[in-house]
Amino acid sequence: MKTKNLLLMFAILFIASISSCATDDFQETIGVCPVVQATSPINGATGVSFNPIITVTFNEEMDAATINQSSFTITGTGQVAGSITYSGTTASFTPTIALSPNTTYTGRVSTASKDVMGNALQEDYVWTFKTGIAPTVTTTDPINNAIGVNLNKIITADFSIAMDPLTLNATTFIVRQGTVVIPGIVAYSGTTASFTPSIPLTPGTIYTATITTGARNTAGIALANNYVWNFTTVSPAVITTVPTAATGLFFGVFGGNAGITNQGLNTVINGNIGTTAASTLVTGFHDGTTGDVYTETPLNKGLVNGRIHTAPPTPGSATSEAIATQGLADANAAYISISPAQKPGGTDPGAGELGNLVLPPGIYKSAGATFKISLGDLTLDAKGDPNAVWIFQTAAGLTVGIAGPTGAKNVNLVNGAQAKNVFWYVGSSAVINGAGGGVMTGTIIASAGVTFSTPGNAVQTVLNGRAISLVASVTMVNTTINVPAN
Repeated sequence: MKTKNLLLMFAILFIASISSCATDDFQETIGVCPVVQATSPINGATGVSFNPIITVTFNEEMDAATINQSSFTITGTGQVAGSITYSGTTASFTPTIALSPNTTYTGRVSTASKDVMGNALQEDYVWTFKTGIAPTVTTTDPINNAIGVNLNKIITADFSIAMDPLTLNATTFIVRQGTVVIPGIVAYSGTTASFTPSIPLTPGTIYTATITTGARNTAGIALANNYVWNFTTVSPAVITTVPTAATGLFFGVFGGNAGITNQGLNTVINGNIGTTAASTLVTGFHDGTTGDVYTETPLNKGLVNGRIHTAPPTPGSATSEAIATQGLADANAAYISISPAQKPGGTDPGAGELGNLVLPPGIYKSAGATFKISLGDLTLDAKGDPNAVWIFQTAAGLTVGIAGPTGAKNVNLVNGAQAKNVFWYVGSSAVINGAGGGVMTGTIIASAGVTFSTPGNAVQTVLNGRAISLVASVTMVNTTINVPAN
């Protein structure tokens, strides 16, 4: 009997060595049976994406023919259609359509699954997982169909759940004007994505913002659909005519009651200059019409291709003083006519910085009391309208250019824009290209003085316009001023 039992045991072991899995007389499993070692998603997983590839990994190589639609199933509210592949020790189930959100699914690998030796799973392997909830855009700023949006607006979108920052970028957060994509910088913090335009928006224009389905939450779940909204920027300030008093300005340079100073050998004024001060406070010039000299030195000689009008003594006169007095009245009237009180509604498209902007006609008022042109040139685009007008208002200073030999900045005119239609209302003083060089444009009317370049700069600074100071002097170094025809 012992010999018989030993022979039976050896037979069982021999079979087990061939087939990997067998049972003895007591229905106990011996050898190696196929089992599921891992799944993806894991059992009990939540927040699963809607387009997962569901995998089952076995402890040994399986017979691929037994891993099929019948033995590997996924069910939710019903059985999920999908394709099955097998490689190595892993079976993969790819759903034909996206899974439903916030739904529990059951994966099942049945005992019909067998290894390459024909051994089956000893029991069905069953696990569950739950899909997540699709993120949504909850609020936007500006809201949909908003009007009167600022030209320097940072556009934002808030999400219902934390998002993957890497999926929020220039390809998934897009702002367009018509079909034109607006350049900008996309950032993400908390649950908010922001779009900062690289250029100011255009007044009175409809823009469309889109968050695409490329935006995903931290679980990899995308928006169900593109989120699209529209907004309209603030209407452009309407200017029907050029300020009346400004069109009648007689002077290209006016030094209030304080005088005008030239410090250079290459200053040329193509127009008239004047001050209500005595002639002795005009220095470094000669009158190109009469030949009269106003305190020139070997290093400070400037030509006025027009007339110089001052109070006495000679070469000033009572007649010239009267002309200068009327010029001051015109300048004050022009100053008031382009003030915020008379021309309200100005916007600040660059938060005080006008460099690198391209601006349509309109009124622009500095929110912080100063304007500067330091990051690059300012371009004024008339869009084909030769009567287009620009008014820039600052309660304090205007600074054009930065320090250094290449610090000069320009105000450029395009598409029909004219220098005679550009006006600068300056509450205190204006400093134009202190490092020398550059082309400034427009009529500058400053309360407390205008300065062009600084002593020692040989490179020519140009103003196509007028430099008017109401209560202080105008100072220039190697400057050309071309007074536009009215």
